[in-house]
Amino acid sequence: MAEAGADAIVLINTLKGMAIDIKNRRPLLGNITGGLSGPAIKPVALRMVYEVAEAVKDIPLIGSGGVMTANDALEFFIAGASAVQVGTANLSDPHTPLSVLEGIKSYLQLEGLANFKPLIGAAHSVS
Repeated sequence: MAEAGADAIVLINTLKGMAIDIKNRRPLLGNITGGLSGPAIKPVALRMVYEVAEAVKDIPLIGSGGVMTANDALEFFIAGASAVQVGTANLSDPHTPLSVLEGIKSYLQLEGLANFKPLIGAAHSVS
């Protein structure tokens, strides 16, 4: 990836989904399908970050998909992400990124860590 010019990899965005209007027996969305995002995709996003972190060692991964809290962000770091993206959570509370950051700081302090780097990919050292 790095040899092709990539500076980082973002994992993931939305997943394709749809809804059906059972009364009219037609797709509910005008475009037939739409993007599923937020907490519903976090388990998929975490798995993808974990798997890509196993295969790609030379560039940072950015975890995206369902980051609503500091705990969500920490899970992405432990899976192998070097950064996270907060998206859907901003729709309900535009202060979410600040809350996530403060929660990460609190966690690091409780764990006696100077920064979050020791967390990146920590799940991979488990046998």
